[in-house]
Amino acid sequence: MGTLTDKTKRPDDDILKAALGKTFQIWRGIRKEIEKEIFPLTEEWKYYGGKSGWNLKIFHKKRNLFFIAPYNNYFQIAFIFGDKAAAEIEKSNMPESIKEELKNAKKYTEGRGLRLVIKKKKDAEILPGLVKIKLNN
Repeated sequence: MGTLTDKTKRPDDDILKAALGKTFQIWRGIRKEIEKEIFPLTEEWKYYGGKSGWNLKIFHKKRNLFFIAPYNNYFQIAFIFGDKAAAEIEKSNMPESIKEELKNAKKYTEGRGLRLVIKKKKDAEILPGLVKIKLNN
């Protein structure tokens, strides 16, 4: 269950920081790293109901890159990869666990989903590479 479930309180940086705790700085570092190569990034909060709560959608221009689901002291990043991007990940030097999870993910019209739990900085190291693959395919 998501952390930010009050529909009447659209999250801002203070609310996100309170929810994420120390991992807020990890998110800001990820964003800064991605923006070195992909600019501009746009954030949009979207409410998905009582169970999921608020999620942060990240765009480059009009292209949806990924979603962030905040939890208490960590967050989850969710990607949807089309066939071309999934094939590129399969050929890449991404960890085998990522390749396996993507390969075994249910296929939808939009593509296959991949979720990453970010609790420490090391968990986020592959994100810029995944974003680059997503954007280029």
